[in-house]
Amino acid sequence: MSSVEQLLRLVDDELPAATALRERLHAVPESGFHEVRTAALIAEALPVEPVRVAGTGLLARFGGPRGVLVRAELDGLEIPEETGAPFASANGHMHACGHDVHLAALVAVTRAAYRMRDELPAPFAAVFQPSEERHPSGAVALLEEPELASGFDVVVAAHLHPLLAWGSIGVEPGAVNAASDAAEIVVDGLGGHGAYPHLAADPVLALAQVVVTLHTVVGRRIDPTHAAALTVGKIEAGTSENVIPPRARAWATLRALDAADQAVLREVVVSTVEAVARAHGCTATVRFTKSEPPLVNDERLAQLTAALAPTVGLAVAPPWRSCGGDDFAHLHRLGPALMAFVGLHEAPGFRPRPLHHPEFLPPPSAVSAVARTQAAAYLAGSRL
Repeated sequence: MSSVEQLLRLVDDELPAATALRERLHAVPESGFHEVRTAALIAEALPVEPVRVAGTGLLARFGGPRGVLVRAELDGLEIPEETGAPFASANGHMHACGHDVHLAALVAVTRAAYRMRDELPAPFAAVFQPSEERHPSGAVALLEEPELASGFDVVVAAHLHPLLAWGSIGVEPGAVNAASDAAEIVVDGLGGHGAYPHLAADPVLALAQVVVTLHTVVGRRIDPTHAAALTVGKIEAGTSENVIPPRARAWATLRALDAADQAVLREVVVSTVEAVARAHGCTATVRFTKSEPPLVNDERLAQLTAALAPTVGLAVAPPWRSCGGDDFAHLHRLGPALMAFVGLHEAPGFRPRPLHHPEFLPPPSAVSAVARTQAAAYLAGSRL
């Protein structure tokens, strides 16, 4: 029996327990660097004693130094769940991005790999990373850990995605996720009475114009053949309808697949915010609170994983890229990296919902799809 067949058979053996673990993880989501209960559930299920990394993170490894590192994310999101699942969270957080599935699948793959540890094609390591969804980045924290300092031959991960077809995986080479910045915009004016706007400098009006103007930036400053996106997702100002406040704030995300385009976006956002605020008699500042590079898949590793996909029962999705961002992009500093995207579109029992939606709920069978993808990426990495 080949190592591929043996690992897949052992993964299948582990799936019932992993599916049950997924439900337990889904019920107790926690925000970044607070994943105490989540990490405890993972540690209890691992076949070896893990090492604590990056605060709440866990590292389990065997078979020798370096090898292939497989990553999954511990954290949930601050979104009240509306799935109606019997194992739904009731703590104001939820696993709305599939991290519960990624975690349970990686536990299954780790247990399977451990059972064939004397016959593995490459040393195996699993890292359960904190704080993928929020700042500060858990991936950056991992880079500072002595346990990972020597690096790895390959670093891989798998992520569910509802836009790709069920039964397929996206393993494109090159930039597959965008460089991503989070920006806090503060506009300062002069407060006053709503009946006497001429005696004030209205930061709300200025910010409203800033928001409208920023949404023209991508279409007029970035090459239309390049993928980029800018969204203002949060606005905050004032205490009453008849009071002009002295300050208004907004938070935005700006993203581009090309790092050079991302640099242009940062510069244009700052200059646009300052100029529009000044035109309204206000001042403004922009602070970038989080920054991630593009997620770039190693070309050879992508080819090897695509070649293995049919062997693990998966098709290769048509070429696909996204302006989504993931701090996995930082982990290419540990070795050649690959993020494989696992399709959910038209999966049996899946209601079509985007990532980060309060009703996003992958079906139980997604654990198997992710585990097989993680196994394929590990096996591909062992051949690099």
